[in-house]
Amino acid sequence: MPEKELLGVNGALGLSQKAMGELFGKYVNPGLKTLQSVVGFDKRFVRADGVSVYDEDGNRYLDFVGGYGCLPFGHSPKDILAALDEVKEVPNYLQVMTSPYQAALAHDLAQIAPDGLEITFFSNSGTEAVESALKLARGAMGEGVFVYCSGAFHGKTLGSLSVGGREKYKKPFVPLVPGTVEVPFGDAAALEKALRENKVVAFITEPIQGEGGVIVPPPGYLRKARELTEKYGALLILDEVQTGFARTGKMFAADHEGVRPDILCLAKALGGGVMPVGATMATKKVWERAYGGLSRAVLHTSTFGGGARACAAALATIGKIAREGLVEKSARLGAYCLDGLRTLKERYKIIEDVRGMGLLMGIEFRKPGGILDILTAGSVNKIAEEYCGALVASELMKRHRVISVYTLNNPNVIRLEPALIVEKEEIDFVLNALEDVLSRNKSFFSLAASIVRK
Repeated sequence: MPEKELLGVNGALGLSQKAMGELFGKYVNPGLKTLQSVVGFDKRFVRADGVSVYDEDGNRYLDFVGGYGCLPFGHSPKDILAALDEVKEVPNYLQVMTSPYQAALAHDLAQIAPDGLEITFFSNSGTEAVESALKLARGAMGEGVFVYCSGAFHGKTLGSLSVGGREKYKKPFVPLVPGTVEVPFGDAAALEKALRENKVVAFITEPIQGEGGVIVPPPGYLRKARELTEKYGALLILDEVQTGFARTGKMFAADHEGVRPDILCLAKALGGGVMPVGATMATKKVWERAYGGLSRAVLHTSTFGGGARACAAALATIGKIAREGLVEKSARLGAYCLDGLRTLKERYKIIEDVRGMGLLMGIEFRKPGGILDILTAGSVNKIAEEYCGALVASELMKRHRVISVYTLNNPNVIRLEPALIVEKEEIDFVLNALEDVLSRNKSFFSLAASIVRK
């Protein structure tokens, strides 16, 4: 075999922006590379600290994506990295032995989670946490269907897709896992109908639909869902992969209504932005029904779940959130930012709606409609639905070095999800940047034209 050239870490560090793009397009994802190039998201960043990232020319950018919620403390959090140093010499993976790090992390999670969630299974990501929840529910309840919501996003593995709410991501992979029933998000009457007419294993929902466009359900919806699942003998699974750990101004979004699910899915922020960590929490009753006893204890396992370094990062993350009052800070600054966004909505008709809770906010843009849409047989609205959020994000990036992103299940919405350590001055900068972009581009058409000109 001829000798191959390997780049290694030093080679990666030395790649130019052009070389990086060429290799990404050739070896990683050609289509994604094209999209990133169109909207200007193909820059090479060389340093990051907190909510700031820096390109190779030394320019500072504000990151208001926050790793889709996996960067609760921004980039390169020194105290979380220090926690990894504390366990650098202990066995990271010694799966056949009882882990003190898993034991401690499961204990701390039980202290902050809704009462009654005692048992935790560790994995590596949000979609794994959801897969674990579905399997746990099936093991505990036996045959039946899963009820899920329109617009839901629970991940992109097969089981998670089966309870996801956007056909674009599901259709290429049918047949999916059978036995699912879809209901509108926030509609308690529709949920009761599904529970009454089917033998239901569990109802799975997000407290707030993040990728669905930052959709907040009507007040009392989660509490009603809890009452209905108990009435009809089904489990309640809450997916707090994105809303957990102070993101919404409470430690968990379920805390806003005092709801305790039977199963809770966690990930993203739990790893402190340093390690991938997923967790599926359950009541002891549910866990015992599925995996109780010696013969069932290893029916569900994960090779990399609950490694010492991942647990150390998660333990440090929980401690930092509590120690620094980040739940309260998220509530306070989130309300401040939402007020600013509502002011922009009053000034600019291109904004259809703003919504959110804590430091998870969405800005929805108005579809163009009118005579132009009629003349183009609906193609203008189609473009708006798929790309308007990306166009606004592109303008924010190019003009003001603000990094934002559209939501996967509703691309007409851009999401603002900064780190919990964000400061008021940084929020003000982003609000002013948004106002500048909107004042220059008061309609979708002028916004699209401005991107094309570039």
